[in-house]
Amino acid sequence: MIKAISLLMLFCSVFCGPSVCAQEATPLGAHAASNNPPIKKLDGSLLPAAAADSIISQLVQDARVTGLCISVLNDNQPVYTKAFGVRNNRTKKLLDTSTIIYCASFSKSIFAFLVMHLVEENKLSLDTPLYRYLDKPLPACQSYKDLAGDDRWKLITARMCLSHTTGFPNWRQMAVNTDAYDTAGKLAIYFTPGTRYAYSGEGIQLLQLAVEHITGQTVQQLADEKIFRPAGIYRTAYVWNPAFDNDYAVGHDPDGFVVYRNDGNAGKTKYTVPYAAGSMVTTISDYSRLIAYIMQGNGLQASTRAMMLTPQIRIHSTYQFPTITPDTTSENNAIQLSYGLGWGLFTGRYGSAFFKEGHDEGWRNYNVNFPDKKTSIIIMTNSANGESIFKELLEKIIGDTDTPWKWERYTPYNQTQPHP
Repeated sequence: MIKAISLLMLFCSVFCGPSVCAQEATPLGAHAASNNPPIKKLDGSLLPAAAADSIISQLVQDARVTGLCISVLNDNQPVYTKAFGVRNNRTKKLLDTSTIIYCASFSKSIFAFLVMHLVEENKLSLDTPLYRYLDKPLPACQSYKDLAGDDRWKLITARMCLSHTTGFPNWRQMAVNTDAYDTAGKLAIYFTPGTRYAYSGEGIQLLQLAVEHITGQTVQQLADEKIFRPAGIYRTAYVWNPAFDNDYAVGHDPDGFVVYRNDGNAGKTKYTVPYAAGSMVTTISDYSRLIAYIMQGNGLQASTRAMMLTPQIRIHSTYQFPTITPDTTSENNAIQLSYGLGWGLFTGRYGSAFFKEGHDEGWRNYNVNFPDKKTSIIIMTNSANGESIFKELLEKIIGDTDTPWKWERYTPYNQTQPHP
């Protein structure tokens, strides 16, 4: 158990501090068949696939996005799945729809879906303090020794971990109020658990500890059994499979240089241990099928799925990051910005929506789903510039103008960046 938690430090160290080496990006056009049906936007209007190709290609080029994969679901089925640009800017190898892409924090939402299976099976209660599932007090575990003297760890539940209300920072290495790298790296609880929202990978990793202790299985084993195999996807995993070596993307910095990670891998850490907060890899084809599986109501009873997508906490922070900050805003009150169990939530002109982001050095991803319209969009990029075209992609491809892009800091490439 202690070994599993101490490995969290590897994940955190991988998150920070890359060196770089590559050439300037040369965005290319769509790499997929062009006989797609038109995309049905949220307002019911149709966007021809060729027009979507043109819009995306131009944005990728203008914002210098190294590579981008995108999928749109209509009637809860993929209707447009394509790749643009390159998977590696040094080799100029093209992205395709079967290229392995790093999920980053998409990992968290799929882990939440997995946890809800365990809730449904009565193996885990959302409101039982997690320490009760362990065989020793949390501070007795090496990675949680910093919590000694603060008994609020006894309050933390699975519900709090999934709704990001544990009181933990995103990562212990991220200094409070800035998300700058803090060499002290001490874990602390910054507010009474359950009282407010603050996005936290640390909370997800704590829940992983409890889940693996309860089941005697790893997150990878559980995901295979309960999600990936039932959904019929085979190039998605929380640990690296050597079969992925033949076609995978690497991350790139804003100048198009390949990002090298602390473990020496170019742009992608090949995890041998699953991390629920961020080790999952997939392809755009696989992930679109997985989102379709969820949107169709598969895998969970309707009541359990509804629980997962029910607001647990309203969000009033000015931005999502940095996470531990007193700054608040009422700007997102109109869309009722909230967090459910593993998913962000809002309600706009096209009904309720649930979403998840993925963000790491050289990787930028976003997925938003509109159940009432049976429409989803998934955007995955291996470029630090990826987020700079998310606002326009959402608006032009499916007509989504409700995603809180300012809160996400998805500032368009041609606008001034907001001051942190």
